[in-house]
Amino acid sequence: MEEKVKIIHDCLKATSDRQKSYADLKQKEIEFQVGDKVFLKLSPWKKVLRFGRKGKLSPRFIGPYEITERIGPVAYQLALPSKLERIHDVFYVSMLHRYRSNLHM
Repeated sequence: MEEKVKIIHDCLKATSDRQKSYADLKQKEIEFQVGDKVFLKLSPWKKVLRFGRKGKLSPRFIGPYEITERIGPVAYQLALPSKLERIHDVFYVSMLHRYRSNLHM
């Protein structure tokens, strides 16, 4: 019985390692600095509640907003306007999109 449990445990470990290697290929390291400008990604539920339009024409990103503080390795605090005061101002890095100004074109 213990031998079968060990075989099952080894198979599960191999499967977990394989899934992790596939996920690591898709993951990209995104890092922002304090003072950078970023767009904030909206979830579909927030689009309907706060921004009026829904469907294809609803905004996917709002902003740009300035990063005021890095909270952890993957969390950033944004300087949000007063009309968004009800939204918590700390966001995970996947909710942010880098703002590129057109000054260089």
